[in-house]
Amino acid sequence: MKTAPKKDFLKIGNTKILPGERKRVHLDVAALFDFTELTIPVEVIRGKLRGPTMFISAAIHGDEINGVEIIKQILQKNILSKLKGTLIVVPVVNIFGFNNKSRYLPDRRDLNRCFPGHANGSLGSQLAHIFMKEIVSKCTHGIDLHTGAIHRVNLPQIRACLDDAHTDELAKCFGVPVIIDSKLRDGSLREAARKKKVTSLLFEGGQALRFEARVIKQGVRGCMAVMRKIGMLPPTKSRLHKPLTQVYVAKSSYWIRAPHSGSFRTVKIIGDQIQTGELLAIVSDPFGNHPFEVNAEVGGIVIGISAIPLVNKGDAMIHVATFSNSKRVKHAIEQNN
Repeated sequence: MKTAPKKDFLKIGNTKILPGERKRVHLDVAALFDFTELTIPVEVIRGKLRGPTMFISAAIHGDEINGVEIIKQILQKNILSKLKGTLIVVPVVNIFGFNNKSRYLPDRRDLNRCFPGHANGSLGSQLAHIFMKEIVSKCTHGIDLHTGAIHRVNLPQIRACLDDAHTDELAKCFGVPVIIDSKLRDGSLREAARKKKVTSLLFEGGQALRFEARVIKQGVRGCMAVMRKIGMLPPTKSRLHKPLTQVYVAKSSYWIRAPHSGSFRTVKIIGDQIQTGELLAIVSDPFGNHPFEVNAEVGGIVIGISAIPLVNKGDAMIHVATFSNSKRVKHAIEQNN
């Protein structure tokens, strides 16, 4: 691998970063109505040797903060001396939502439906445009970190569009047992990144507004594994690092919805294997009268549960992913915890 020439600088915002340097950059976004200036914090680590350029981003949904801690722990590792290429980390993309402990932007837009954005568009469109221009367009790879939405708990999982062989390879390398073959959604970062030919993964696990040690550990381990896979870091020599021998791609997934209004009590937890027709929860009124049993439509693995037990008829309660062999997936999940 050749040493990068000194004139090979990377420019983000108004800051130039040379090979072998580590710098923090603040990208100007906009001011609040009280004239408080807000910026997107970015840290750039450039190895002395040439290699891929990868971004790791978190808090595109401002209340999904497990990723913030994942990035913090990655930054605490001494990787500059070993790094080939460039790592760009953005712990908080939606700085507006983060400060308000909210998923959304001040105008209630979802930033992950605003990509690729426009310089003269809405606040979300401007923010997406800046992120694409200053970060994504300068990368070869990316990992976007998420959790479940507010009051929902998600099993750690990778979501990716697996029709691309390189994306499929990196999704399996990340090292969580469950991969969702998730099609691209209009306005999403993944869709915009793919159009720029940037290979990207979405890691999701846990719940909003919480730090969860188990999820964070899996996220850190997965991001480092991907960096090793693409040659940014040397292979690990640690005997403690035991990558999974098998991961599983979900054939499909579905939400089980409340058959009646009331409160529900689940009899399953995240990661449980379920069988077709098996009892998952019971919905009843405040007196416990007229209970409604909620049964699995198709067998699989529980990958998401609503943390609020109060439901109206039709509300999403339990998210189930289906596999050709759910028993093996259950075993892999247990081994990975």
